[in-house]
Amino acid sequence: MTTTTTQAPLQRRSTWVAAATLVIVLGGGAWALNHSKAFGAKPEAPKTPPVQVTTARVTPQNVQVYRSGIGTVASMATVTVKARIDGQLDKVGFTEGQDVKAGQLLAQLDPRTLQAQLAQAQATKAKDEAQLANARADLARYTTLIAQDAATQQQVDTQKALVNQLAATVQTDAAQVQYAEVQLSFTRIVSPMNGRVGARLVDPGNIVHAADTNGLVVINQIDPIAVQFTLPEDAVQDINRVQQQSNQPLAVVAYDRAGNQMLGTGKLILLNNQIDTTNGTVQLKGSFANPQHALWPGQYVNVQLQLDRRQGALTVPAAAVQRGQDGTYAWLIDAQNKASNVPVHVLQIADGVAVIDKGLAADQRVVVDGQYKLREGAAIVEPPAVAKTGNAAQIAATTGSGN
Repeated sequence: MTTTTTQAPLQRRSTWVAAATLVIVLGGGAWALNHSKAFGAKPEAPKTPPVQVTTARVTPQNVQVYRSGIGTVASMATVTVKARIDGQLDKVGFTEGQDVKAGQLLAQLDPRTLQAQLAQAQATKAKDEAQLANARADLARYTTLIAQDAATQQQVDTQKALVNQLAATVQTDAAQVQYAEVQLSFTRIVSPMNGRVGARLVDPGNIVHAADTNGLVVINQIDPIAVQFTLPEDAVQDINRVQQQSNQPLAVVAYDRAGNQMLGTGKLILLNNQIDTTNGTVQLKGSFANPQHALWPGQYVNVQLQLDRRQGALTVPAAAVQRGQDGTYAWLIDAQNKASNVPVHVLQIADGVAVIDKGLAADQRVVVDGQYKLREGAAIVEPPAVAKTGNAAQIAATTGSGN
């Protein structure tokens, strides 16, 4: 009886100890599991939010293709008016800065010495003409007398020689008269062309010489007027191609330095026959009608040489074109709204619109604002109000030219 009673408490105590041990083991396992999650496992990286951008569609349009350059206005012709003989300047027939016509009197030299020389040459000619007339009359008489055996053949031949000699003398006298008339005409200095005179370089009363370097005045022809400009050498082939397709000269448009105001429209008259190897450019010249004198010699202008009109050219807002180390590129958006960087070739950029001839296709979407946030393969989202506008011109108007 005593043995049985002692074993029962011992069995109950063992059961409690085993249960407590199990609880501790389970609790420790749970604690270890929680701490391993907290310190050992890496947290899941948050997803990158989409980049908010503005896009536009690649739109086919009919555009005027042209090449732009910087030019200088120059006179179509410049003449430095000089005296051709020495003499005293009697009077000036123009006002400084005046428009003059061809043949208009500009200056008058003292003509008295040359008038006297002309009168002397005319008198000598008259005297020799009288002698020639008398010699011809004697020749006629000798010719009659020889028929009557009243004169010799020698007399007739001698008289013929005298007539020819006097005739030559009269021709010399005529040349002297003509020379004196020309010299006298040089005392009247007239304008050789239509144009505008500059500052007067010599005042009346001074002695002028034919060897003077400065002259009397400089005349510039400003209507029509010329604009000289340069373009890169790769423009030569385009210009030659368009000129061969059309018999009409290419149009040239001149704008002010800011590029806002059109100053005139002219035509191309010169494509230089050689490329400048020092800077890789070719020189061109345009002729402009200039009745209002909007163009002035020495003026800097922006020039557009119009080449041809392209039908259905691919256009995007100018803001879509970016420049990098490898050239120009654009951010293209695919159907999954993913961005990718594609190189493009820009034919021209004008009035906020870029003409693309390589790299894009019609109706594709390109980014026009927010490019600085983009990376290759980045997801994009755009404001609903802008996303609905798919026209390049509309996007250019709303976003301007910045990124």
